[in-house]
Amino acid sequence: MDTSDELTSVRPAAPRATAHVRLPDGREFEAPAGTPLEAFVRAASAASPATDAPAPILAAVVDGRLRELAYPVDKDISVMPVTMASEDGMRIYRRSLSFLMVAAARELFPEAKVEVDHSVYSGGYYCKAEGRAPFDERELKALEARMRELAQADLPITKSRMSLPEACEMFAAQGDDDKVRLLKHRRKDYLVVYSLQLSNACFRDYFHGYMAPSTGYLRWLGLQLADSGFVLRFPQRSAPTTIQPAAAHDRLYDAFREYGEWLDVLGIGDVGSLNDAVKAGRMREVILVSEALHEQRIAQIAAQIAARRSVRLVLIAGPSASGKTTFSKRLAIQLLANGLRPFPLAMDNYFVDRELTPRDEKGELDYESLTAVDVELFNAHLLALMAGESVELPRYNFKTGYREPGETVRLGREYVVVVEGIHGLNPALLPSIPAERLFRVYVSALTQLNLDRHNRVSTTDTRLTRRIVRDAATRGYSAEATLRRWESVRHGENKWIFPHQDNSDVMFNTALVYELPVLRPFAEPLLLQVRPESAEHIEARRLLAKLDWFETGADDELSATQLADAVPDNSILREFIGGSILRDFSLWGGK
Repeated sequence: MDTSDELTSVRPAAPRATAHVRLPDGREFEAPAGTPLEAFVRAASAASPATDAPAPILAAVVDGRLRELAYPVDKDISVMPVTMASEDGMRIYRRSLSFLMVAAARELFPEAKVEVDHSVYSGGYYCKAEGRAPFDERELKALEARMRELAQADLPITKSRMSLPEACEMFAAQGDDDKVRLLKHRRKDYLVVYSLQLSNACFRDYFHGYMAPSTGYLRWLGLQLADSGFVLRFPQRSAPTTIQPAAAHDRLYDAFREYGEWLDVLGIGDVGSLNDAVKAGRMREVILVSEALHEQRIAQIAAQIAARRSVRLVLIAGPSASGKTTFSKRLAIQLLANGLRPFPLAMDNYFVDRELTPRDEKGELDYESLTAVDVELFNAHLLALMAGESVELPRYNFKTGYREPGETVRLGREYVVVVEGIHGLNPALLPSIPAERLFRVYVSALTQLNLDRHNRVSTTDTRLTRRIVRDAATRGYSAEATLRRWESVRHGENKWIFPHQDNSDVMFNTALVYELPVLRPFAEPLLLQVRPESAEHIEARRLLAKLDWFETGADDELSATQLADAVPDNSILREFIGGSILRDFSLWGGK
């Protein structure tokens, strides 16, 4: 448009005939106005060598907002493609694949209510069929074959908006009581649903977040029997067109199963029933029982350690914002109750001198690498401490980048050394320590309370919400700053923590069924401050949309503030919202 057109813009503007899309590499594509974004992306891919598109494109960022490929382009825009190698792109793939799986299962096994339960590290979702016996191998192969047929057919996945009463009526007719329960608390008067035309009917469902435009995008998949259910397998970001070899996660399944049993005790199976409990004024009961279940499990772990009389070293590891610090202190109290005296040993004090510290891919000091730790000295000191010898411990000075002399310690036989650190489950950390002297604990917030049968609440999202709240309160970081660092944090977890989680003797799930209603009033104001022009704004909007599903207090019982005040002062949640009585508690002798 030239200047003269701009000057005459007081007249009604004629509908645009065409729209242009400009890519980051400077290429431009033109099509009739209203053309879906997908057409531009496909044209761009067709015009590029295969090496220029290492991962399939699933969405795009348009004017700072994430858009589906079905988004109609009616004006000139600049577009940043979102591929399966990105977190947003892979979320869309996983969500769309779950939609495809549920649709195929509904067609083949109409009596089954398939539940997408939780993630597994090797790249998949653990699922199960309710209302019937678990799928056997023959049925699972039939389900996978049908999914592949639907993907090959490249059927459109269409989007529509329904009024809330219409949506509730539809889900009630389908027997989806979990969705009806969830929608009862929805503040908006409409719901976006997705549809897929099958051979015998049109499958419609609600999924929280964007979808692929058609089944043809969903070519990489697999189904595998696991535990009492099965795993829906998909690629990972590092290899977005490859299904990784499956791995067994028996302890992880046990941890989620235990959490499911806790939810049964509480009578809460999904976010809809949690919201019912909030509005019914049951949250004091839910909080007290949840905390009692945590304490019971911590006491059991301490008793296991005490029963193994040869154990002299407890290693605690887990990803960021898992509540490891509070767990360590509560475990110390239970160890004291079992006649053992905990002694904390900080792994950070065994960093090598700064000039020997490895650097990451960006050339920055990588303190998360195992080679940043003086493993030989660490092992020598642990052996000496367990032998009852006097040891002068080091203290790492982060300002100078060198180790300095610390306190001299000698431990009696009643002491157990407790080490909390990122590498606690890595076998390479303690090559000199006999296995019978060790007890390893993996700690993480393994959330299992989902929005409904098909929409998960990600364990990572729970930890990220915790960290946003804690970083603002204790470090003065904005939500934008925490979100900016999160990718690097996740990279370190995927490299140094998750591959070793099955080396643990026990897993402790720090998730609390009531925590997101408590965290929401803390997190929302922080997320709303993320600038629209920042790269973190899309992620902030996504988290806000997820939190919006959670009620925060009953009108006639607990307000949001009173709900937070009802959290016990030794709760793991206090590590993030503040007010923990354990903040100044030292593992050293319980003092």
